Amino acid sequence: MRMMTIGAALALGLLSGTAFAAPQKTECLVGAKPGGGFDLTCRLAANSMQATGLLSTPMAVTYMEGGVGAVGYNHVVGSRPDDPGLIVAASSGSALLLAQGKFGSYDETAVRWVGAIGADYGVIAVAADSPIKDLKGLVEAYAKNPGDFPVAGGGAIGSQDWMKAALVAQAAKVDPKTMRYVALEGGGAVMTALAGGHVAIASGDAAEFSKQHAAGKLRILAVMAPERLPGDMAVIPTAKEQGFDLDWTIWRGFYVGPKVSDADYNWWVEQLSKLVATPEFAKERSAQGLYPINSIGADYDKRVKADVARFRALAKAAGL
Repeated sequence: MRMMTIGAALALGLLSGTAFAAPQKTECLVGAKPGGGFDLTCRLAANSMQATGLLSTPMAVTYMEGGVGAVGYNHVVGSRPDDPGLIVAASSGSALLLAQGKFGSYDETAVRWVGAIGADYGVIAVAADSPIKDLKGLVEAYAKNPGDFPVAGGGAIGSQDWMKAALVAQAAKVDPKTMRYVALEGGGAVMTALAGGHVAIASGDAAEFSKQHAAGKLRILAVMAPERLPGDMAVIPTAKEQGFDLDWTIWRGFYVGPKVSDADYNWWVEQLSKLVATPEFAKERSAQGLYPINSIGADYDKRVKADVARFRALAKAAGL
């Protein structure tokens, strides 16, 4: 078995030659209606694990909508805490909601975080004909006249898009609560508002905006990623390259119940580690507009909890 470095528990198992037993049946729970990010995450794993031979029988995909994952989270913790075959789709949006206390009495320590299988990244854009050419220019202009820069995002105040815009406001030393924020339904509406001159700034994701940027329909000023993205996005500098420590990694991954045994947890860690290393999965992930992310096992658990802490501090500073 090939050596891997993802996750302390997995590494220990591989070094000792341990082979973790597969559960009798597997299921991926989508904490929302069919369609959308959670569904994509479950189906990406279910289809790819079967296609690559990591599962001998199909993984069931089930749905439990409510509270953008809150109902599913409470269900798993309260009713299926030790189910070895159940994984649940999650995202950085889940961490944001946990940070704001929107999952009820349970916090980020209530489940076991298995791993992320794909990522997207926040971007800040302006209209194609905007005189602003880079993030520094935007921050400087925004600092002088915040009221001249209404911002559109695909979500309400406190959403991921609002938070990304809030980071830009903070960089300009402007109170995020004073932003002229326009909440719209999804990236398409945001891009339409930007093109129509109804807003001056668009807060969104690389997967949503990359094709519009390549077509010259808007200008992405910065990507909130640790390093430049591949493909068409390679020409766009990161916020960090431009002198601003703005990072918004939108991960998609899974958790299991809090009482799932170490052996069963490690089986899932091992399977996801194998999965993301296959060329078949890499092709399918790219087709879904996601980028690679190396975060499984202990590393993922640390990432989720660090994100929740960061979001909690940002939400508090923004008065949410």
